[in-house]
Amino acid sequence: MPTHAASNLTDESTTLSTQATPHPLPQDDAKTHPHGYAADKGAYVRRLKRIEGQVRGIARMIDEDKYCIDILTQVAAVNSAMHALSLGLLESHLTHCVADAAREAASTDSTSDPTSTDTVDAKIQEATQAIGRLLR
Repeated sequence: MPTHAASNLTDESTTLSTQATPHPLPQDDAKTHPHGYAADKGAYVRRLKRIEGQVRGIARMIDEDKYCIDILTQVAAVNSAMHALSLGLLESHLTHCVADAAREAASTDSTSDPTSTDTVDAKIQEATQAIGRLLR
């Protein structure tokens, strides 16, 4: 009979709403403009440590010659957890970084400062690329 080594692996996918590219702000500016995930940083780190444990559990299952379908179930759970983490980070990026750039551009005269709209365009392009990577 197959064993289910880690039955608690799938309950994390709904707790938080990807791999991000480096933020283009200089280090000092990043301190004054924290990343969108900053308020939930501890939760993200805890979730990543949980996922890391799940991956180690999968390696242990393979080492112990567990049933293939049980291993694949745990792989699907890890993929689901990473997907949920990615979506949460993407949502933070959109609601914080992209929205802040748009608000800043709206508060400046775009005809006298074309870089403000360039920043918004860059943020939108960056988010679009991240979404594209998630969908692959």
